[in-house]
Amino acid sequence: MDINFHSKRFLKLLGISLIVPITLFEINTINKQIKAEKNLIAASEKDLFLYRQMGASYLCIASKAEIDFKKSLGVASATFANVIIGKHGGAIEELGNKKLDEKRLYNAGTFQIIGSALNICPESVPKNIKNDYEKRLKQFIKESKK
Repeated sequence: MDINFHSKRFLKLLGISLIVPITLFEINTINKQIKAEKNLIAASEKDLFLYRQMGASYLCIASKAEIDFKKSLGVASATFANVIIGKHGGAIEELGNKKLDEKRLYNAGTFQIIGSALNICPESVPKNIKNDYEKRLKQFIKESKK
């Protein structure tokens, strides 16, 4: 039992009618991804505050759960950096929309998260980390006055 001429024609039309919308959908999806990458907005002070507080909150909870402080701080700092890179392309509004690399964002996040953790749960921050933070903060203030 062969497929007659009309059935073959119908199958071709059906195939084409399915391929064209799928192809257009794929092209549209790619265009949206490209536009989304171009429209990244630099992280505002409000954004940075939110990410910093989330990192500090994680750090406090992890400390209370007796998870190693340095490992918890590493995870919180890496998350801070990754969110800024993913959502804002690494750009910080306060720095004139300058883009920072992952390492600099990680280090900045570490410093800011410790500062917030000292406000939220000072008992969870080890003494040596607190002393190092205060020393760096004084140095930063001194350098910014120059």
